[in-house]
Parts: sequence; C-alpha cells; structure tokens
Amino acid sequence: MQRENSEAFRIIGAERIGSSPILLVCDHASNAVPAEYGGLGLPAAEFERHIAWDPGAALLTEALGSRLSAPAVLSCFSRLLIDPNRGTDDPTLVMRLSDGTIVPGNRHVTRTEIEARIARFHDPYHRAIEQAIEHALALGTGPALISLHTFTPVWRGTPRPWHAGILWDRDDRLARIFLAGLRADPDLVIGDNQPYHGRLENDCMHRHGTSRGLAHVLIEVRNDLLATAEGIAQWCDRIAGILEEALADSGARMMIGQVRLPLARAE
Repeated sequence: MQRENSEAFRIIGAERIGSSPILLVCDHASNAVPAEYGGLGLPAAEFERHIAWDPGAALLTEALGSRLSAPAVLSCFSRLLIDPNRGTDDPTLVMRLSDGTIVPGNRHVTRTEIEARIARFHDPYHRAIEQAIEHALALGTGPALISLHTFTPVWRGTPRPWHAGILWDRDDRLARIFLAGLRADPDLVIGDNQPYHGRLENDCMHRHGTSRGLAHVLIEVRNDLLATAEGIAQWCDRIAGILEEALADSGARMMIGQVRLPLARAE
C-alpha cells in the first residue's frame, strides 16, 4: 500500500483504510501545475477559476475525512494539465478550450505529451485509489466510494438553481440515501444527475466503483456555498450526518458495503 505523497496525489488518513467503510475521493482538489509547464501560458487568475480545479472541494473532503474518520485520496494537479475524472481515451482529457478560455499550453498538445502526463499524473492518482481499495478489500472491507466535486453557480450566463447535485449511473445505493437526506431540507434544491449526469464511461467512479461493484456516488456542491469556513462546516455536517445515520442502520450498512457484480446499463 503506497502511502507517501507525490506530485500526483496525497492521501489523508491512510491508517484508516480498511477500518473505515468509506473512501473519499477528490479528483479536482488542486490547481497546481509544475513550474516547467509555465502555467500552461495562462495568467495566474485563470487558476482560481473552476476551469482549473473545484474550489472548496478539497477543504470539504478534508473536513469529511476528519468528521467520519475516513481516508481520502486527493489529486495534487490541475485539471487543466490533465483531468483525472476522464478516461485516458476521452477527447476532453486535456482541454484546449475551457469555458471560453484558450489554454495555450494545451492548444497544440501532442499525443506523446498527453501520454507523458498520463504516466506522471493520471496513472499514479488512479493507482493510489486502486491500492486503497485493494488494501481495504484485503482487510475485509468493501469500501463505499464518495467523490466530492463542486460546480460554478453560473454557466454560460445562466444561473444554476441547485445547491448540490447527486450524480450516479447504474448503482443507486448511495444516491438514493443522499437524495432523500438532502431533499428533506425544504430550503435546498438538489439535482438528481444535475447539473451533470453520472453516466460518463471510464470516469473515476465508473473505473473504481461501477466496474468493481462497489457502492459509490459523486456529490457536487455549488462552489459559492463553500467559500467560507462556515459553508464548509455546514455542508460537512449535512453530508456526514446523512452518511452516519445510514451506517448506523445495520441493514443499510450491509447493503452499502456489499460488493456486487457490475450492473448492466439500461439503454
């Protein structure tokens, strides 16, 4: 089990792997780009935008890890360098244009350079998740995967009404729990596969959850709601409280922890 940090990933609470029924994952935790990439030709301000990372996602993941005594794997590189939530054959793996911004360092990127970034960043990050899962399974725990993301409140000039979204594909074990729990608050607008859909072939949750039969869910929180310490704490309480209640129920805990054969997709 690889536990050390690297430029591709960091692990929080590695000692909890196998003792916790949960593994937290944060694909877009960082907006960092190694110096030799020259900031991909972009001004520093662009790296504060959602095109470079998911603002607030890392802090929420860290807070949840502490609250739930759960391990977490977080990326250490910007999604503009290469997107760990995309399969290696996805045309959006390295973005040349993102939300109106041309990325000069990616504009003429070659397949050779993409393969080098896969080897240096994408593969080590996913190996870290795989190793955490294998370690937990070896200790008898089928870890439920919770992926934390954030989304921008306005997209192409249109305000988004959702406070959070629950994304899933074929396995709705965790999705049903979070949809019911969050929608119990009448002040929240919660998307079911909105503002994005969880059906993305070979994305992180497909690779580590769907294909392995592990319960999993991707939670998107609107990033302006995580702009303060109070917002982080509030959403940590919401998400952790729902999960703690579910895990306290022996039947629900058994259902969440069951490793299933991958489900067929209904077309």
